[in-house]
Amino acid sequence: MRFLASLLAASTLAAPAWAGDIALTLTNSAGQPIGDAVVMVRPQGLGREPFRFPWANRMAQQGMKFDPFVLIVPVGAEVVFPNFDPVRHHVYSFSAAKTFELKLYSREETRRVRFDKPGVVAIGCNIHDDMSAFIRVVDTPFAAKSGANGVALIRGVPAGQAQVVVWHPHLKGKAGEITLQAAVPASGTARVAARGDLRAPRLSHGAY
Repeated sequence: MRFLASLLAASTLAAPAWAGDIALTLTNSAGQPIGDAVVMVRPQGLGREPFRFPWANRMAQQGMKFDPFVLIVPVGAEVVFPNFDPVRHHVYSFSAAKTFELKLYSREETRRVRFDKPGVVAIGCNIHDDMSAFIRVVDTPFAAKSGANGVALIRGVPAGQAQVVVWHPHLKGKAGEITLQAAVPASGTARVAARGDLRAPRLSHGAY
């Protein structure tokens, strides 16, 4: 019984004493929702402990496109690049956050790349110019991607003031970002709205 009480006390100390959720809704100037936007929350006193996300660190080639179009991974993550297409692909990036090249490989083959610096990594295929995707390498565990309804939900954020950064690869504005401030409640959900417009996609994979 004494051991169980000590374990429960340790678990309580390990988690934030007060934490709430942030639900951010991103729309364009016409009120239409914007999906595939990355929302990053940086609360005051954000630590640097290692963390993981519940989704897979995977960027597949399937149906002659990258899946997913936008992937969020933590700094230091190793991302797998499986090829499920019946043709060969040559995956690359010239981005400042990570430059790499995965030379031609065939169906059912996989390559791996480690991403050790935060930032945006634009991905392309050297054989199929219309294939493009993005990896956002983040240094905060409080990050999520907006769905088709334009909403991104980030759970368990420590209460208090926090910086909220919204990024989309085609968002108009500096670096494709919108920066906001939000008050995170001690419990419950803070609802935040952001508005922006998208520009036409570019096929230049070295833009970031």
